[in-house]
Amino acid sequence: MSSGYAMGKLNFDNSYARLPESWYQRTEPKPLKGAHLASFNPSVARWLDIDPCTAVPEEVVRFFNGEASLPGAEPLAMKYTGHQFGFYNPDLGDGRGLLLGEVVNSSGARFDLHVKGAGRTAFSRFGDGRAVLRSSVREYLAGEAMAGLGIPTTRALCLIASEQFTQRNGMEPCALLVRVTPCHIRFGHFEYFYYTRQHDELKRLADYCIKRYYPECLEEENPYYSFYLKVQERTARLVALWQSYGFVHGVLNTDNMSILGETFDYGPFTFMDRYEPDHVANKNDDQGRYAFKRQPEIVLWNMSALAQSLVPLVPQDKLEHALTQFMGTFRRYDLERMRSRLGLLREESGDAALVESLRSIAADHRLDLNRFLYVLADLPSDVEIAATIGTCALPEALEGWMGEYRLRLAREAASAPIRAAQMRSVNPRYILRNYMAEEAIREAHAGNYDLLNSLLPLLRNPSSLNESLDRYAGAPPDWAEAICLTCSS
Repeated sequence: MSSGYAMGKLNFDNSYARLPESWYQRTEPKPLKGAHLASFNPSVARWLDIDPCTAVPEEVVRFFNGEASLPGAEPLAMKYTGHQFGFYNPDLGDGRGLLLGEVVNSSGARFDLHVKGAGRTAFSRFGDGRAVLRSSVREYLAGEAMAGLGIPTTRALCLIASEQFTQRNGMEPCALLVRVTPCHIRFGHFEYFYYTRQHDELKRLADYCIKRYYPECLEEENPYYSFYLKVQERTARLVALWQSYGFVHGVLNTDNMSILGETFDYGPFTFMDRYEPDHVANKNDDQGRYAFKRQPEIVLWNMSALAQSLVPLVPQDKLEHALTQFMGTFRRYDLERMRSRLGLLREESGDAALVESLRSIAADHRLDLNRFLYVLADLPSDVEIAATIGTCALPEALEGWMGEYRLRLAREAASAPIRAAQMRSVNPRYILRNYMAEEAIREAHAGNYDLLNSLLPLLRNPSSLNESLDRYAGAPPDWAEAICLTCSS
């Protein structure tokens, strides 16, 4: 082999497995019947020093399906807790996933290798520990879509399908997703040690996270407070990016929040087809707790839950003061990305009002904001915009907004081609809509993974024309309205 490692020669160094055994359960994956490789992600493979050209599908399946032990791996299910829909749940943990270990590549970068859908663990409660193909396809595609948009996210090395079925929405085929990210530690890990009054273990976890993920905090007067500020900054930026692209997570529980500020544990997520502030992606969310417009305040709530867990290590008044800064940080990042999406390369005091005015109009008229902003890069006429949004003429409010926008652009120093190129870099022609994932799922259920694999490069490069799949640049079909997402998604 000219470069990279075979699957059985990954360079493991499992620091989490060297932590106290009470933090996790050691267990082996339970193989799925008739497992076969549905998709392999060469971009992620290279992170692990795997040469995609030499990866053998049968070997990939054998190791990750648990048919053979992966040399160097030490599979374990993590224990954590968390707040789910606002209520504390002490019985959480990796109920269907296993951290196989940590791979250190030739550049010294460390990545967690995690398999999702590996069977029952001590934390499965009443579940079978399996993931279904439907939800696995959605998470696999979502990781690539978010990465293509520049939104921090977990990604997956591969998707393994099977001939085994389990009961979800009827009988559904099982699958395995091999998730890769530098970090699987959640807010809920800290909550576990705080609520069980294991303060020495809480300190040990914080020390571990600081040393591994935020070593610069060791130079600060209170490293734990500095750690919290770093997590808050990254998390505020993350939710700002979600709001900028109309992404609805669906289940923003504290056990689904990463300390690295990455989009984590995809479930009933949605990129909105039309701008609807009240949109609820998860049909199990009867109260609308996780509606699109509430995401910033819910993430702030989650940050307060993390802050509460750090009270044994950080003075409470300092944490409370930090929390007052969250919304300001969120708004700064949100305006920064929206200004970029509008092609505003310099700052003006009226930019925030211009952005909020556009969002208000988009909400009133249920505009597809992502398609609108993509078309806007060419500064089309009002007639061309009207055709894009499916009306005979621009709504009066949007016509007025366009006039203000053109006046604002006239004060920009950059030339039109430079502005348009910059806008193209942050405005996707293609975005992962639910119906696209649904089409890929339907074909995958029939044993055909062509569309799934064709969507990957489209989502990784969402601003580049893909002639064979350009139908996905248009308005969603009418049947997309009927797609229903729940926690099982």
